[in-house]
Amino acid sequence: MKKAVALRYDREKDRAPKVVAKGKGHIGEKIIQIAREHNIPIKEDPVLVETLSQIEINQEIPPELYQAVAEILVYIYRKTGKLKNR
Repeated sequence: MKKAVALRYDREKDRAPKVVAKGKGHIGEKIIQIAREHNIPIKEDPVLVETLSQIEINQEIPPELYQAVAEILVYIYRKTGKLKNR
């Protein structure tokens, strides 16, 4: 069964990324479909998705997940050209 978690992070407004959507099965597929339709990069990480799915909607991720989510953000920034490869 497919699971998905969507994060939002606005450096100007948020102290940390927030979970803005999560689901499994049909809902998880819908989250992925919407991301693709809006050209939002997707990074598959089943272990991180499992952990993030325990966080409530609109709740910031806890500090112990900062490193893992930072790695995802670097991946996304590189993929979208907002961060040059080093």
